[in-house]
Amino acid sequence: MAFAPSGPEASFFEVLDQHRASLLATLRRGGGEPAHEGTRLASRFEDSVGLHMISHCTTRKIKSDSPKSVKNFALILKILSTIYKLVQSNTYATKRDIYYTDSQLFGNQTVVDNIINDISCMLKVPRRSLHILSTSKGLIAGNLRYIEEDGTKVNCTCATAVPVSSNIQGIRNLITDAKFLLIVEKDATFQRLLDDNFCNKMSPCIMVTGKGVPDLNTRLLVKKLWDTFHIPVFSLVDADPHGIEIMCIYKYGSMAMSFEAHNLTVPAIRWLGLLPSDIKRLNIPKSTLIPMTKRDQMKLDSILKRPYVTCQPFWRKEMEIMGDSKMKAEIQALTFLSSDYLSRVYLPNKLKFGGWI
Repeated sequence: MAFAPSGPEASFFEVLDQHRASLLATLRRGGGEPAHEGTRLASRFEDSVGLHMISHCTTRKIKSDSPKSVKNFALILKILSTIYKLVQSNTYATKRDIYYTDSQLFGNQTVVDNIINDISCMLKVPRRSLHILSTSKGLIAGNLRYIEEDGTKVNCTCATAVPVSSNIQGIRNLITDAKFLLIVEKDATFQRLLDDNFCNKMSPCIMVTGKGVPDLNTRLLVKKLWDTFHIPVFSLVDADPHGIEIMCIYKYGSMAMSFEAHNLTVPAIRWLGLLPSDIKRLNIPKSTLIPMTKRDQMKLDSILKRPYVTCQPFWRKEMEIMGDSKMKAEIQALTFLSSDYLSRVYLPNKLKFGGWI
Protein backbone atom coordinates (compact mmCIF):
# COMPACT_ATOMS: atom_id res chain seq x y z
CA MET A 1 0.00 0.00 0.00
CA ALA A 2 1.21 3.50 -0.79
CA PHE A 3 -0.46 4.98 2.28
CA ALA A 4 -1.67 3.74 5.65
CA PRO A 5 -5.46 4.22 5.53
CA SER A 6 -7.11 5.68 8.62
CA GLY A 7 -10.66 6.09 7.33
CA PRO A 8 -13.79 3.91 7.50
CA GLU A 9 -13.85 0.12 7.44
CA ALA A 10 -13.59 -1.55 4.03
CA SER A 11 -17.34 -2.32 4.01
CA PHE A 12 -18.04 1.44 3.90
CA PHE A 13 -16.72 1.54 0.32
CA GLU A 14 -18.76 -1.39 -1.06
CA VAL A 15 -21.13 0.78 -3.14
CA LEU A 16 -18.22 2.95 -4.31
CA ASP A 17 -16.30 -0.14 -5.39
CA GLN A 18 -19.37 -1.37 -7.30
CA HIS A 19 -19.64 2.01 -8.99
CA ARG A 20 -15.99 1.87 -10.00
CA ALA A 21 -16.45 -1.65 -11.39
CA SER A 22 -19.36 -0.33 -13.48
CA LEU A 23 -17.23 2.55 -14.78
CA LEU A 24 -14.42 0.17 -15.74
CA ALA A 25 -16.88 -2.13 -17.51
CA THR A 26 -18.17 0.85 -19.50
CA LEU A 27 -14.61 1.79 -20.46
CA ARG A 28 -13.91 -1.75 -21.65
CA ARG A 29 -17.03 -1.60 -23.84
CA GLY A 30 -15.79 1.60 -25.44
CA GLY A 31 -17.47 4.06 -23.08
CA GLY A 32 -20.30 6.51 -23.42
CA GLU A 33 -23.54 6.66 -25.33
CA PRO A 34 -23.95 7.26 -29.06
CA ALA A 35 -23.31 10.81 -30.20
CA HIS A 36 -26.22 13.19 -29.73
CA GLU A 37 -26.49 15.53 -32.69
CA GLY A 38 -27.55 19.06 -31.87
CA THR A 39 -27.56 22.30 -33.79
CA ARG A 40 -24.50 22.38 -36.01
CA LEU A 41 -22.51 25.04 -34.23
CA ALA A 42 -18.76 25.15 -33.70
CA SER A 43 -19.15 22.29 -31.19
CA ARG A 44 -21.21 19.17 -30.79
CA PHE A 45 -21.82 16.86 -27.87
CA GLU A 46 -20.68 13.27 -27.53
CA ASP A 47 -21.28 11.45 -24.24
CA SER A 48 -17.86 9.80 -24.11
CA VAL A 49 -15.99 13.05 -24.82
CA GLY A 50 -18.18 16.04 -23.97
CA LEU A 51 -18.40 19.16 -26.11
CA HIS A 52 -15.99 18.96 -29.04
CA MET A 53 -15.53 20.64 -32.38
CA ILE A 54 -17.43 19.40 -35.39
CA SER A 55 -15.42 18.63 -38.50
CA HIS A 56 -17.20 21.20 -40.68
CA CYS A 57 -17.64 24.42 -38.74
CA THR A 58 -17.77 28.06 -39.63
CA THR A 59 -14.33 29.63 -39.98
CA ARG A 60 -13.13 33.20 -40.34
CA LYS A 61 -10.24 34.58 -42.33
CA ILE A 62 -7.81 37.22 -41.13
CA LYS A 63 -5.99 38.99 -43.94
CA SER A 64 -2.90 41.16 -43.74
CA ASP A 65 -4.23 43.50 -46.44
CA SER A 66 -7.65 44.04 -44.87
CA PRO A 67 -8.08 47.26 -42.86
CA LYS A 68 -10.55 45.50 -40.56
CA SER A 69 -8.20 42.69 -39.56
CA VAL A 70 -4.70 44.08 -40.06
CA LYS A 71 -4.19 44.75 -36.33
CA ASN A 72 -5.43 41.30 -35.34
CA PHE A 73 -3.16 39.77 -37.98
CA ALA A 74 -0.20 41.66 -36.52
CA LEU A 75 -1.04 40.51 -32.98
CA ILE A 76 -1.22 36.89 -34.10
CA LEU A 77 2.19 37.19 -35.77
CA LYS A 78 3.58 38.82 -32.62
CA ILE A 79 2.42 35.93 -30.43
CA LEU A 80 3.49 33.30 -32.99
CA SER A 81 6.96 34.88 -32.91
CA THR A 82 7.00 34.59 -29.10
CA ILE A 83 5.87 30.96 -29.30
CA TYR A 84 8.62 30.18 -31.83
CA LYS A 85 11.27 31.59 -29.49
CA LEU A 86 9.87 29.63 -26.53
CA VAL A 87 9.89 26.35 -28.47
CA GLN A 88 13.37 26.96 -29.88
CA SER A 89 14.83 27.69 -26.43
CA ASN A 90 12.71 24.98 -24.71
CA THR A 91 11.43 27.53 -22.20
CA TYR A 92 7.90 28.31 -21.01
CA ALA A 93 5.85 31.43 -20.36
CA THR A 94 2.42 32.17 -18.93
CA LYS A 95 -0.26 34.08 -20.81
CA ARG A 96 0.34 36.90 -18.36
CA ASP A 97 4.05 36.94 -19.25
CA ILE A 98 3.18 37.31 -22.93
CA TYR A 99 0.74 40.13 -22.22
CA TYR A 100 3.42 42.09 -20.37
CA THR A 101 5.91 41.79 -23.25
CA ASP A 102 3.90 44.61 -24.87
CA SER A 103 0.87 45.49 -22.75
CA GLN A 104 0.18 48.69 -24.71
CA LEU A 105 0.05 46.82 -28.01
CA PHE A 106 -2.26 44.08 -26.70
CA GLY A 107 -4.49 46.44 -24.73
CA ASN A 108 -5.81 43.83 -22.29
CA GLN A 109 -5.25 40.24 -21.18
CA THR A 110 -8.39 38.94 -22.91
CA VAL A 111 -6.94 39.79 -26.33
CA VAL A 112 -3.90 37.61 -25.60
CA ASP A 113 -6.03 34.78 -24.19
CA ASN A 114 -8.29 34.68 -27.26
CA ILE A 115 -5.40 34.73 -29.74
CA ILE A 116 -3.60 31.90 -27.92
CA ASN A 117 -6.81 29.85 -28.00
CA ASP A 118 -7.16 30.60 -31.73
CA ILE A 119 -3.57 29.54 -32.43
CA SER A 120 -3.97 26.35 -30.38
CA CYS A 121 -7.18 25.55 -32.28
CA MET A 122 -5.68 26.45 -35.68
CA LEU A 123 -2.60 24.26 -35.15
CA LYS A 124 -4.67 21.51 -33.44
CA VAL A 125 -2.26 21.24 -30.51
CA PRO A 126 -2.77 21.69 -26.75
CA ARG A 127 -1.55 24.93 -25.23
CA ARG A 128 1.44 23.33 -23.51
CA SER A 129 2.79 22.27 -26.92
CA LEU A 130 3.04 25.99 -27.63
CA HIS A 131 5.13 26.27 -24.42
CA ILE A 132 2.47 28.47 -22.87
CA LEU A 133 1.37 27.69 -19.31
CA SER A 134 -1.64 28.91 -17.40
CA THR A 135 -1.44 30.32 -13.91
CA SER A 136 -3.08 27.88 -11.48
CA LYS A 137 -5.59 28.89 -8.81
CA GLY A 138 -6.81 25.42 -7.81
CA LEU A 139 -5.93 23.35 -4.73
CA ILE A 140 -5.61 19.62 -4.08
CA ALA A 141 -5.48 17.58 -0.88
CA GLY A 142 -5.65 13.94 0.19
CA ASN A 143 -4.21 10.58 -0.69
CA LEU A 144 -1.83 11.52 -3.52
CA ARG A 145 1.88 11.84 -4.18
CA TYR A 146 3.69 12.74 -7.39
CA ILE A 147 6.87 14.24 -8.82
CA GLU A 148 6.97 17.54 -10.70
CA GLU A 149 8.84 17.79 -14.01
CA ASP A 150 11.75 19.52 -12.24
CA GLY A 151 12.06 16.64 -9.75
CA THR A 152 10.21 18.25 -6.84
CA LYS A 153 8.37 15.62 -4.76
CA VAL A 154 4.83 16.64 -3.82
CA ASN A 155 2.86 15.06 -0.97
CA CYS A 156 -0.82 16.07 -0.83
CA THR A 157 -1.52 14.26 2.45
CA CYS A 158 -0.49 17.27 4.55
CA ALA A 159 -3.00 19.16 6.72
CA THR A 160 -2.93 22.08 4.30
CA ALA A 161 -3.81 21.89 0.61
CA VAL A 162 -1.24 21.91 -2.21
CA PRO A 163 -1.54 24.37 -5.13
CA VAL A 164 -2.36 22.69 -8.43
CA SER A 165 0.74 22.47 -10.62
CA SER A 166 1.11 24.89 -13.54
CA ASN A 167 2.59 22.04 -15.60
CA ILE A 168 0.17 19.12 -15.31
CA GLN A 169 1.57 17.25 -18.33
CA GLY A 170 4.99 17.28 -16.65
CA ILE A 171 4.00 15.58 -13.38
CA ARG A 172 4.87 11.88 -13.12
CA ASN A 173 5.01 8.90 -10.75
CA LEU A 174 1.52 9.57 -9.39
CA ILE A 175 0.71 7.29 -6.43
CA THR A 176 -2.64 6.93 -4.66
CA ASP A 177 -4.91 4.41 -2.97
CA ALA A 178 -7.89 6.80 -3.19
CA LYS A 179 -11.37 5.31 -3.47
CA PHE A 180 -12.80 8.50 -4.97
CA LEU A 181 -12.04 12.05 -6.09
CA LEU A 182 -14.28 14.87 -4.83
CA ILE A 183 -14.44 18.10 -6.84
CA VAL A 184 -15.53 20.95 -4.57
CA GLU A 185 -16.92 24.06 -6.24
CA LYS A 186 -15.95 26.72 -3.72
CA ASP A 187 -12.75 27.33 -1.80
CA ALA A 188 -14.69 28.14 1.41
CA THR A 189 -16.35 24.69 1.35
CA PHE A 190 -13.03 23.03 0.50
CA GLN A 191 -11.30 24.74 3.44
CA ARG A 192 -14.14 23.77 5.78
CA LEU A 193 -13.78 20.12 4.78
CA LEU A 194 -10.05 20.37 5.43
CA ASP A 195 -10.72 21.91 8.86
CA ASP A 196 -13.13 19.04 9.61
CA ASN A 197 -10.37 16.55 8.70
CA PHE A 198 -12.59 15.09 5.97
CA CYS A 199 -9.70 13.63 3.94
CA ASN A 200 -8.57 11.53 6.91
CA LYS A 201 -12.06 10.57 8.06
CA MET A 202 -12.95 9.39 4.53
CA SER A 203 -9.46 8.11 3.74
CA PRO A 204 -8.35 7.14 1.22
CA CYS A 205 -9.69 9.96 -0.97
CA ILE A 206 -8.63 13.05 -2.91
CA MET A 207 -10.23 16.53 -2.91
CA VAL A 208 -9.80 19.21 -5.57
CA THR A 209 -11.20 22.73 -5.91
CA GLY A 210 -10.96 25.17 -8.81
CA LYS A 211 -12.20 27.98 -6.54
CA GLY A 212 -15.28 28.56 -8.66
CA VAL A 213 -15.04 28.36 -12.44
CA PRO A 214 -12.03 26.06 -12.88
CA ASP A 215 -8.82 27.18 -14.56
CA LEU A 216 -7.24 25.05 -17.27
CA ASN A 217 -4.72 23.35 -14.96
CA THR A 218 -7.36 22.22 -12.46
CA ARG A 219 -9.36 20.67 -15.31
CA LEU A 220 -6.21 19.03 -16.69
CA LEU A 221 -5.41 17.60 -13.24
CA VAL A 222 -8.89 16.11 -12.78
CA LYS A 223 -8.61 14.59 -16.26
CA LYS A 224 -5.12 13.19 -15.53
CA LEU A 225 -6.28 11.61 -12.25
CA TRP A 226 -9.23 10.00 -14.04
CA ASP A 227 -7.11 8.72 -16.93
CA THR A 228 -4.44 7.38 -14.57
CA PHE A 229 -6.53 5.73 -11.85
CA HIS A 230 -10.14 5.48 -13.11
CA ILE A 231 -11.55 6.11 -9.66
CA PRO A 232 -15.09 7.52 -9.20
CA VAL A 233 -15.21 11.30 -9.53
CA PHE A 234 -17.93 13.31 -7.75
CA SER A 235 -18.86 16.98 -7.75
CA LEU A 236 -20.04 19.00 -4.76
CA VAL A 237 -21.59 22.27 -5.91
CA ASP A 238 -24.23 24.76 -4.75
CA ALA A 239 -27.81 23.92 -5.71
CA ASP A 240 -27.98 26.81 -8.14
CA PRO A 241 -27.52 27.29 -11.91
CA HIS A 242 -23.98 28.65 -11.44
CA GLY A 243 -22.91 25.53 -9.52
CA ILE A 244 -24.46 23.27 -12.16
CA GLU A 245 -22.65 25.21 -14.88
CA ILE A 246 -19.30 24.67 -13.13
CA MET A 247 -20.02 20.95 -12.78
CA CYS A 248 -20.84 20.79 -16.50
CA ILE A 249 -17.50 22.41 -17.38
CA TYR A 250 -15.62 19.61 -15.58
CA LYS A 251 -17.85 16.89 -17.01
CA TYR A 252 -18.65 18.08 -20.53
CA GLY A 253 -16.33 21.02 -21.21
CA SER A 254 -17.04 24.49 -22.56
CA MET A 255 -17.63 25.95 -26.02
CA ALA A 256 -14.50 28.10 -25.69
CA MET A 257 -12.22 25.07 -25.17
CA SER A 258 -14.16 22.51 -27.23
CA PHE A 259 -11.14 21.99 -29.52
CA GLU A 260 -9.29 20.50 -26.53
CA ALA A 261 -12.17 18.47 -25.07
CA HIS A 262 -10.32 15.15 -25.25
CA ASN A 263 -7.69 16.54 -22.85
CA LEU A 264 -10.08 18.27 -20.45
CA THR A 265 -13.41 16.51 -19.92
CA VAL A 266 -14.38 13.66 -17.60
CA PRO A 267 -17.88 12.47 -18.62
CA ALA A 268 -17.76 9.89 -15.80
CA ILE A 269 -18.26 12.65 -13.18
CA ARG A 270 -21.38 12.21 -11.02
CA TRP A 271 -23.39 14.87 -9.17
CA LEU A 272 -23.09 14.12 -5.45
CA GLY A 273 -24.64 17.29 -4.05
CA LEU A 274 -26.08 19.64 -3.17
CA LEU A 275 -29.14 18.27 -5.00
CA PRO A 276 -32.27 20.44 -5.11
CA SER A 277 -34.25 17.39 -3.94
CA ASP A 278 -32.01 17.23 -0.84
CA ILE A 279 -33.40 20.58 0.31
CA LYS A 280 -36.88 19.16 0.83
CA ARG A 281 -35.65 15.73 1.96
CA LEU A 282 -33.54 17.26 4.74
CA ASN A 283 -36.21 19.81 5.75
CA ILE A 284 -33.87 22.73 5.19
CA PRO A 285 -35.93 25.81 6.17
CA LYS A 286 -36.97 28.28 3.50
CA SER A 287 -35.27 31.08 5.45
CA THR A 288 -31.87 29.64 4.50
CA LEU A 289 -32.74 29.52 0.77
CA ILE A 290 -32.19 32.27 -1.79
CA PRO A 291 -34.81 33.35 -4.38
CA MET A 292 -33.67 32.79 -7.96
CA THR A 293 -33.06 35.94 -9.98
CA LYS A 294 -34.15 36.45 -13.58
CA ARG A 295 -30.54 35.84 -14.57
CA ASP A 296 -30.54 32.54 -12.64
CA GLN A 297 -33.69 31.44 -14.45
CA MET A 298 -32.18 32.31 -17.84
CA LYS A 299 -29.03 30.33 -16.99
CA LEU A 300 -31.12 27.34 -15.86
CA ASP A 301 -33.25 27.45 -19.02
CA SER A 302 -30.06 27.60 -21.10
CA ILE A 303 -28.60 24.50 -19.40
CA LEU A 304 -31.87 22.57 -19.80
CA LYS A 305 -31.71 23.14 -23.58
CA ARG A 306 -28.22 21.70 -23.94
CA PRO A 307 -27.89 18.37 -25.77
CA TYR A 308 -26.13 16.57 -22.93
CA VAL A 309 -29.09 17.10 -20.59
CA THR A 310 -31.18 14.81 -22.81
CA CYS A 311 -29.07 11.84 -21.68
CA GLN A 312 -29.19 12.90 -18.02
CA PRO A 313 -32.86 12.49 -16.98
CA PHE A 314 -32.03 12.59 -13.26
CA TRP A 315 -30.13 15.83 -13.71
CA ARG A 316 -33.05 17.29 -15.64
CA LYS A 317 -35.44 16.28 -12.86
CA GLU A 318 -33.28 18.03 -10.24
CA MET A 319 -33.07 21.18 -12.35
CA GLU A 320 -36.84 21.13 -12.85
CA ILE A 321 -37.29 20.89 -9.06
CA MET A 322 -35.11 23.99 -8.74
CA GLY A 323 -37.02 25.81 -11.47
CA ASP A 324 -40.43 24.96 -9.98
CA SER A 325 -39.40 26.10 -6.49
CA LYS A 326 -37.75 29.28 -7.83
CA MET A 327 -35.27 28.91 -4.95
CA LYS A 328 -31.57 28.08 -4.82
CA ALA A 329 -29.33 26.99 -1.96
CA GLU A 330 -25.67 27.21 -1.09
CA ILE A 331 -23.90 24.24 0.48
CA GLN A 332 -23.60 26.34 3.64
CA ALA A 333 -27.37 25.93 4.11
CA LEU A 334 -26.55 22.52 5.63
CA THR A 335 -24.99 24.24 8.65
CA PHE A 336 -28.56 24.92 9.82
CA LEU A 337 -28.73 21.21 10.69
CA SER A 338 -25.33 21.31 12.46
CA SER A 339 -22.03 23.07 11.93
CA ASP A 340 -20.29 19.89 10.72
CA TYR A 341 -23.31 18.23 9.06
CA LEU A 342 -21.66 18.33 5.62
CA SER A 343 -18.55 16.37 6.62
CA ARG A 344 -20.02 14.25 9.44
CA VAL A 345 -23.39 13.16 7.97
CA TYR A 346 -24.22 14.41 4.48
CA LEU A 347 -21.15 13.35 2.50
CA PRO A 348 -20.46 10.05 4.35
CA ASN A 349 -24.07 8.91 3.83
CA LYS A 350 -24.06 9.94 0.18
CA LEU A 351 -20.83 8.04 -0.42
CA LYS A 352 -21.81 4.96 1.56
CA PHE A 353 -25.29 4.51 0.09
CA GLY A 354 -24.73 5.75 -3.47
CA GLY A 355 -26.53 9.08 -3.24
CA TRP A 356 -25.20 10.43 -6.53
CA ILE A 357 -26.74 10.89 -9.99
